[in-house]
Amino acid sequence: MTKRIASLIPNRRTLLLAGAAFLALHPASIDARAEILAVEKDELKFGFIKLTDMAPLAVAKELGYFEDEGLYVTLEPQANWKVLLDRVITGELDGAHMLAGQPIAATIGFGTKADLVTPFSMDLNGNGITVSNAVWEMMKPNIPMEGGKPVHPIKADALKPVVEKFKAEGKPFNMGMVFPVSTHNYELRYWLASGGIHPGYYSPTDVSGQIKADALLSVTPPPQMPATLEAGTILGYSVGEPWNQAAVFKGIGVPVITDYEIWKNNPEKVFGLTKEFTETYPNTTLALTKALIRAAMWLDENDNANRLEAVKMLAKPEYVGADEAVIANSMTGTFEYEKGDKREVPDFNVFFRHFATYPYQSDAVWYLTQMRRWGQIPEGREDAWYAEMAAKVYKPDIYLKAAEMLVDEGKAAKADFPWDSDGYRAPTADFIDGVTYDGRKPNAYLDNLTIGLKGKQIVEGSEVVGG
Repeated sequence: MTKRIASLIPNRRTLLLAGAAFLALHPASIDARAEILAVEKDELKFGFIKLTDMAPLAVAKELGYFEDEGLYVTLEPQANWKVLLDRVITGELDGAHMLAGQPIAATIGFGTKADLVTPFSMDLNGNGITVSNAVWEMMKPNIPMEGGKPVHPIKADALKPVVEKFKAEGKPFNMGMVFPVSTHNYELRYWLASGGIHPGYYSPTDVSGQIKADALLSVTPPPQMPATLEAGTILGYSVGEPWNQAAVFKGIGVPVITDYEIWKNNPEKVFGLTKEFTETYPNTTLALTKALIRAAMWLDENDNANRLEAVKMLAKPEYVGADEAVIANSMTGTFEYEKGDKREVPDFNVFFRHFATYPYQSDAVWYLTQMRRWGQIPEGREDAWYAEMAAKVYKPDIYLKAAEMLVDEGKAAKADFPWDSDGYRAPTADFIDGVTYDGRKPNAYLDNLTIGLKGKQIVEGSEVVGG
C-alpha cells in the first residue's frame, strides 16, 4: 500500500517539468526579471575526486540549485585525475571538478591533446604540504620558535639540510603530488625551489619530472597519500584537504605549510568542460554555471555560517567520505599543523569571496609559466602566446553572462562580480619568495625566478642548454 501511494506522489523533477510547461503556456506568470533558460541537455553526469573543494558540486545538488535550472545531475567520484580527464574528453562525463592545469595542459597538448574550457573557478587555496614525523623532527632544529611553537610560514630552507643529508647518504628524498599538471605539483615545486631545493625538470624524452632533481616528485592519488606516507614510500606530499588533516589525526605526519602561505589566495580547481559541449549546449553551460555560482555563494555567505552543514554533506560516502571532524578542521576557518597546534586560517578554503569563482585568464598564464619553468613547455614562448592560450581556456564571458542572469533574478548582488575586469588580476608579490607576478609579463616573471627554465633554455638529456 505504501509503495502504491508513493508511486502516486510526483517527484521533484515531474513537478519542475510541469511547472515549466505551465509557464510556457502562461508567460505573464513569469517574474519579469527572471530568464528561463531552455536547456539543450537536462540529464548530466559530472565527475569529481574525493576532496573538500568539490563542495560546490555537492552543494548545488543537495540544495537543488541544479534542479532550479532544469538540470538533473548525477555526481560520480573518479579513481584518479587521469581517468577523470579522459572521461570528460570522451564524453562519458559531461564535465568535472578539475585541476586548473588540466584544461590548460590539454589545450597546449601536454600529456593529452583536447580542447577543454572552464567558465567557473571552483575555489581559492585549500592545499597543504605534509612531511613524515621523522622528517619533521629533522626539520625542527632549523625552524625559528616562538612561545614553544614554530614560526609560520615555514620555508623550505628548513628542509634543505634534511634533503642534503639524504643525498649525502645516497638515499632518495621521495615526495608525492597528485598529477603532473596539478596545482599541488607546482606549489610543491615553488616552495622547494624558494628554499634552494631543485624539484627537477621534464623534457620531451623524460616525463618523470626528475631531471637534475634534489627531491624526487611522483604521482600519488589524493586519498592514498596518508597510507603511502605511513608506508614510507614517500617522505612528504602536497595535496588538498582533507588529506593533510588526515595525517594529523592519524599521527603519521605534520603539515608544514598551506598554499595560502605559498601564494596568498591562489586559484585551485576549476569546473572543466569540452569546448564542443559549451558550443553544442550553450544554455546548459549557462545553467550549470548559475547553479555553481549559487553554491559557492552559499558556502561563503555570512562569514562561513553554512560550513558545518557543508561538512555534513561532504562527509557522506558518495562525496568525500572522510570523518566530519577531519573535514571540519580546515573547512571551518582553522588548520591544524603539528598535533595540537591549531591556528586560525579564515581564508584556507575560499569558494566565493575575493571573486574566487571568476575565471581570471591571468591564473591560466601563471600555470603556463610553471609548465614552462619546469620543462613541460620545452621551448620559450612570446608573451602573446601565453595570453592567447589563456583566452582559449578561461571563459569569463560565459561566467559574467550567468552572473548577470542571477543578478536580474534577484539571486545575487551586482557588487559580487568583477564586471569591469579584463581577465587579469593586479600584479602581486604575495608569494613565499616575494617575487612579483604580473600575468601580462610572463617571461619577465620567469626571468626573476632563481631556479627554472627561462628565455630560450631547453633541457637536453640531463642538462639545461641555451640562453
